[in-house]
Amino acid sequence: MSTRISTRALTGTLLVAGSALAGATLYAGFVTTERALAADPTPVTQPAVAAAPAAVAGLSDAFADLAERVTPSVVQIEVLVPSDEAPTQEMQIPEQFRRFFDIPRGTPGPERDQPMRGGGSGFLISSDGYIVTNNHVVGDAERISVTLNDRRAFAAKVVGTDPTTDVAVIKIDAKDLPFLAWGSSDALRVGEWVMAVGNPGFGDGQLDYTVTTGIVSAKDRPLRLIGRELELDPRFGQELSGYAIENFIQTDAVINPGNSGGPLVDMAGQVVGVNSAIASTDGHYQGYGFAIPADLIRKVAADLMQYGSVRRPWLGVQVVQVSPEDAEAYHLPRVSGVLVQGVSDDGPAADAGLRQGDVIVSVDDRDVTSGGELQELIAIQNQGDRVSVRYYRDGQPRTATVRLGVAPVNGAAASGRTARHEESATSERLGFTVRPLDSGTANELGYQRAGGTVVAQVDPTGPSAGKGVVAGLRLVRIGDKDIHTPADVSEALRKIDEGHVVTILLETPSGDTRIANVRAR
Repeated sequence: MSTRISTRALTGTLLVAGSALAGATLYAGFVTTERALAADPTPVTQPAVAAAPAAVAGLSDAFADLAERVTPSVVQIEVLVPSDEAPTQEMQIPEQFRRFFDIPRGTPGPERDQPMRGGGSGFLISSDGYIVTNNHVVGDAERISVTLNDRRAFAAKVVGTDPTTDVAVIKIDAKDLPFLAWGSSDALRVGEWVMAVGNPGFGDGQLDYTVTTGIVSAKDRPLRLIGRELELDPRFGQELSGYAIENFIQTDAVINPGNSGGPLVDMAGQVVGVNSAIASTDGHYQGYGFAIPADLIRKVAADLMQYGSVRRPWLGVQVVQVSPEDAEAYHLPRVSGVLVQGVSDDGPAADAGLRQGDVIVSVDDRDVTSGGELQELIAIQNQGDRVSVRYYRDGQPRTATVRLGVAPVNGAAASGRTARHEESATSERLGFTVRPLDSGTANELGYQRAGGTVVAQVDPTGPSAGKGVVAGLRLVRIGDKDIHTPADVSEALRKIDEGHVVTILLETPSGDTRIANVRAR
């Protein structure tokens, strides 16, 4: 979806709005003047201007001061994304929710072979150039450019990304930069004023720095947005989607395309969230904006800056929100908490004695009302921390001390990133891309079991075209190397010189095998 607005279109919009406002003002003035002349024939030469109430003027000044403090730390991000990595609404975005990644939507064909341009917002969290943004803004980028408030532009590098929270940290080589302080999303109250700041730019400077205000409409919104994206991405699948944290802040501050990655700040100018999505039927703002909570982002960003990847603590339970029927069946004092549906074998919760049917109501004396809230409360801890979990069993309250383990998030995320790089290498040398054969893909293609690596797409102009290599076939062997993972493909290619013919053994969903001899590039 392109959001570029021409100068003529933008000017026309402003003129129409200006005309409407002028008409309303003239009409109001006519009525007032007519009444004044009826009472006093003396011509009116100067319209009366009522002074704004002190409270209104004070609030207006507060917002203006806040915008002046915050905007210097908000940056514009432009990226180049390989055409085969560019997200599409059909694949990545549930119909009712929209992310803001300003990538022009092309048509299939040669035009899509070139990298595509996109963009979003971000904000500085240190004076030496560390920037927080959304993973969906920079996660697939092959080149990133950052423009500051003073118009200086820098090349940026990715420090680390976490697809399970949609958080990324990038860095530019600069010093003495203005940056924002972290606030507390947990302390945020429904009804509290907030400001959403973005710097979409769109490459022409027409819409630099958008500042909108509103209130916190709700907290702990479980959108199932990140999890669904991970499920649909063959690099990650269901394995990683189970670790997605969906606990959004809802606000009515206007958020529109290009604002992804920009900060949501409180009236003290502290970051309480990162703008990420809206509820919409047409891709534009319709009253519901969503931000990732700052308490979670702060922990993830710290991990990314220190380790390059997120280090997620793990409780080891699968839960659902308690229903009125659950509360009645389990003799709970109120309809609150999360019902444990499953406990991972040998996981931290199992070791502490929790089991299926328990109802968790708090962690370290902080109430738990949803699965997303439980995930966030665990995620902001550190591996090895001991937390106090209060739960109900058979209508009786109990408490367990759980030593948090290590979630297998990094391996799955790294596997997804590795698969992407292997796809690129395979596509260049053999003319096809690959992906892991997970359970969802196996069911879709008709395989009896998951596991291994399958051909994802074949370049019709590449060396494998017409050689019997088609999408959906499982790779069994390349040369003398057995193939189990995309990494095996890369290893096999390292042994094959350019121009040499390599024998590829493939398997169909029915178990039949076929051979293809391909000249490697």
